Amino acid sequence: MRPFVLAETNWKQVKDQNFEVAILPWGATEAHNYHLPYGTDNMLAESVTIEAASKAWNRGAKPIVLPVVPFGVNTGQLDVSLCINMNPSTQYAVLRDIVQVLHLQKIQKLVIVNAHGGNNFKQMIRELSVEFPDVFVCALNWWHAGNAKAYFDDPGDHAGELETAMILHLFPELVLPLEEAGKGEAKQFAIKALREGWVTTQRKWTSVTKDTGVGNPEKATAAKGAAYFKATSDAIAEFLIDLNDTALNNLYK
Repeated sequence: MRPFVLAETNWKQVKDQNFEVAILPWGATEAHNYHLPYGTDNMLAESVTIEAASKAWNRGAKPIVLPVVPFGVNTGQLDVSLCINMNPSTQYAVLRDIVQVLHLQKIQKLVIVNAHGGNNFKQMIRELSVEFPDVFVCALNWWHAGNAKAYFDDPGDHAGELETAMILHLFPELVLPLEEAGKGEAKQFAIKALREGWVTTQRKWTSVTKDTGVGNPEKATAAKGAAYFKATSDAIAEFLIDLNDTALNNLYK
């Protein structure tokens, strides 16, 4: 039993704890090329979050990891079998309910650890800050906590080397042999401004990629995944400790 993982602990332990930071892993349920499980984002969000919380807990912080939210924004993949979409408005309703509980129970800091590129919480956080100004809400994409290019030849965008290496490290029994994976070849936008990224829109996934992957997983290894798992969980743990130890009226200097 890990006392900082809500799904594993119990009321006898929880009632005597004063948790300082709540952490909400958020993923998605979607195809990840041919070789990775549909729950890849959920597994990565939860695994990195728990590892980071463990490191922070062992150094005196008081985080509590909430259960992972397993559905993300997949509006561009509705024609891919069993990719489950949760609209941003639904995400906001779920997030608001969680923040309301934290507000009532005097937990004033919430960190969303996101593992799905289609999720974007920035505007939701802005809106929540108006209704619940006493709860500090922030979000991070776990894969941005490390320099991926220092660990991978070609990290990839979706089910590529980075995600494949991480799942090979954490859940190798769920990965098909890499020779069964697609190459993750992806088309780009035909319009220059969209290719350059200063105009944004949603991608139609089945028009972009044949195997649902974006990025070639062939050079992924468990050892690379282990190294990046350590680097990212270390960085997130440092942030959790800093947030734990910083009063909300002292966020700026």
